[in-house]
Formats: sequence, C-alpha cells, structure tokens
Amino acid sequence: MTTLTFDTHKFIQALETTGFSRDQAEGLAAALKQIQEEQRPVTQEYLDYRLKSELAELKLDLIKWVTGALVAQAAIIATLVKLL
Repeated sequence: MTTLTFDTHKFIQALETTGFSRDQAEGLAAALKQIQEEQRPVTQEYLDYRLKSELAELKLDLIKWVTGALVAQAAIIATLVKLL
C-alpha cells in the first residue's frame, strides 16, 4: 500500500504566512494529518460491489419500464379490437 507523507512543518509555515496564528496552524495540521491517517483506500471489492448494486437498480428500472410499455401496448390493442 502506498504511504503518503505530509510535511506538517511546511504546512504550518504556509498557513502562518497567510495570516493564521501558530495555534490555528498547528491545530489544522494535526486535524489534516489525523484525517489522512484514518482514510482507508478504496478496494476493488468495494468498487465491484457498488457496480453490481448500480447495475441491479438499472435492471429493475428497465424491467419496470418494459412491463409498463407492455401493459400500455396490450391496452391499446384491446381498445383497437373493440373498435373493429
């Protein structure tokens, strides 16, 4: 797994040059570093699961539309037969 390095010293210095106080810059750097450490990489299994769930939803929507179209077609045909 790839590890990203984060230079907190440079980050704090950059924040201080833009007007942040030392305490604010250190707090922000600590929070950012904590978030970065807690993040989990996205796995292929997760992506596969998401893709399968999206495809299942699309399949269900397609079945609903086709069923509705068939019912409408049957109603139109029944109406035309009655008129003849």
